[in-house]
Amino acid sequence: MKPTAIRRKKIIIPILLLVFCLLALCVALHTNPAAIKKDEIIKKCISLAVIVLSAIFIVIKYDKIVTLPLEIWQNRRLILKLAGNDFKRRYAGSYMGVIWAFIQPIVTIALYYFVFGTIMKGARSSGSDDVPFVLFLTCGMVPWFFFSEALSTGTSALLEYSYLVKKVVFKISVLPIIKVFAALITHVFFIVLLMIVAILCGRYPSIRWIQVFYYTGCTFVLALGICYTTCSLVVFVRDLGQLINVILQVLVWATPIMWNIEMIQNPTLTSLLKLNPVVYIVTGYRDAIYGDIWFFERFYSTVYFWIACAMLFGFGAIIYKRLKPHFADVL
Repeated sequence: MKPTAIRRKKIIIPILLLVFCLLALCVALHTNPAAIKKDEIIKKCISLAVIVLSAIFIVIKYDKIVTLPLEIWQNRRLILKLAGNDFKRRYAGSYMGVIWAFIQPIVTIALYYFVFGTIMKGARSSGSDDVPFVLFLTCGMVPWFFFSEALSTGTSALLEYSYLVKKVVFKISVLPIIKVFAALITHVFFIVLLMIVAILCGRYPSIRWIQVFYYTGCTFVLALGICYTTCSLVVFVRDLGQLINVILQVLVWATPIMWNIEMIQNPTLTSLLKLNPVVYIVTGYRDAIYGDIWFFERFYSTVYFWIACAMLFGFGAIIYKRLKPHFADVL
């Protein structure tokens, strides 16, 4: 290890440990008067255990985990340029061009609204009588489109750019993030659409709307963390790409996008469904647009989400680094 890297490690690891200790302290001091005391103690114990285990994992695997974020940061300008080119190239040659990127999601939202909002009125609920179902549905579909597109295209990034993988001088670690950034371009349009729908439904802009950009960042990090694992494995197991599509089809119904999680009366089942990190994101978009709730008010959910993201990103970085030397041979 280079002297500079050693010095950086000596500085960053104590900082990370301090951050985790402060986070653990916040969990220990955080109270919820409305919760049952016994349940509150269990939540704190689980949260503290997860934080401690995460800190141990990050410190042990620090060298492997930190390499990937550094490569991404060093190539940030190249990433932005290639992401724009990827977005344009995807629809090159078609008469309507990039308009196709927006037509299918809009048609999907309209179709779901027609089915659940008109035909099956009794089978759906927005969780509040004063929240129009079209707004409830759009708040769920907009982040889902971003996540699903980023994950599906990011998984195939190394396969699609196989000619770049074989170039020794090219930093192939930027390929998955290029796909996620390309999906982000479309997502920005749908954020604007979401805000227009909210205004038409009588929900006017407030300071809490800025949380949409926070939850967009959450979606970006979650999708990218998963992509580094899936794009590395799909090179060797091509069936994984098809499996990802099947999982996304299951998740679109297992995530409270077209239905409200408050409808479930079983607390155990509700807790299991909330283990899905996308639930935090979908709920967050609704909190931002019409829920009037700040993200830090959902303390345990926020702590769990970011620890889950850190673990997924760390795991992806380790898998990517171990398999990277064999990519060119297989492709």
